[in-house]
Amino acid sequence: MVFPPKLDLKYEMLRDLGQGAYGLVCAAKDRSTGVEVAIKRLSKIFEKPILAKRAIREIKLLRHFTGHENITSILDMEVTEQDDQYEEIYLVQELMEADLHQIIRSAQALTDAHYQYFIYQICRGLKYIHSANVLHRDLKPGNAYRCYVKLFLSCLGNLLVNADCELKICDFGLARGFSSEPDVNGGFMTEYVATRWYRAPEIMLAFRNYTKAIDMWSVGCIFAELLGSKPLFKGRDYVDQLNQILSVLGTPDDETLSRIGSERAQLYIRSLPKMKKVPWINLYPKATPVAIDLLERLLSFDPALRITVEEALAHPYLEAYHDSEDEPVHPSPCDFSFESIDSIEEIKRTHYFYT
Repeated sequence: MVFPPKLDLKYEMLRDLGQGAYGLVCAAKDRSTGVEVAIKRLSKIFEKPILAKRAIREIKLLRHFTGHENITSILDMEVTEQDDQYEEIYLVQELMEADLHQIIRSAQALTDAHYQYFIYQICRGLKYIHSANVLHRDLKPGNAYRCYVKLFLSCLGNLLVNADCELKICDFGLARGFSSEPDVNGGFMTEYVATRWYRAPEIMLAFRNYTKAIDMWSVGCIFAELLGSKPLFKGRDYVDQLNQILSVLGTPDDETLSRIGSERAQLYIRSLPKMKKVPWINLYPKATPVAIDLLERLLSFDPALRITVEEALAHPYLEAYHDSEDEPVHPSPCDFSFESIDSIEEIKRTHYFYT
């Protein structure tokens, strides 16, 4: 990667880390401090409004959440211009050794204490995100789902881990604002959200509104993957994903089914043979009872019964780390007004990348 002049004065290129269709990620060293960083070059994002918005979303949210220990930060940024319009964006961020997927798949022996620490940090960061009325919508340990193409923002997953097992949430390109008014949240799930294996059932079944519970389902899937060293629900497609969930959780009751927005989905589930719930201890015989209890509450089919992030932090499984005085909330919601812009020309003319 060749840096623009201002960045080249500050950082020395070390090695490439990976690339996607719209960008490149490399490791670099701060020339003044010697600290290694990750630099992401986002290219060709102004060819389509959806890509430009995804970059705006990522930058605005990372800035909004700056300073939280469990959310990655933008350390530096440069936008190159040509003919007074944006061309490429360079983001400088912390360099983390691995993502959670790589940790799970590594030869490193993980203990229940590791699981507690990882889940606690995810929930601590997610509490801050949810308190700003933001849904992440794509939490996952890493690139476990190989058919999902990471377009430009990272060659790793979105749960990054360093050598001290410190975890940071990243990749807010699919995040959205959340309203306490149910009708406002009905239409913002139309584009592809969440890698399928970690996607909440209410998204697939078009429930009448969506809540912060969609992120908690993803946390539950990640927890199950830690306990079992492999993904829990590995659906080949939409129908297979739903069938795998039902085969473990059992057939939902009529009250839950009545909240499914898609009549076709309701009819499909009702047409299936009644399925009984599989006890979690059968799937994870080495897990402690308190771990099983948290998993049960995270992976409730009914989002109305699913545990909130605040309740998860206060759960006995995380009591070794839980400290309500050290689990901050954000003082203000994030501004998503840029979502209403549909013209790539208008996006180029605005200063969303600087504000």
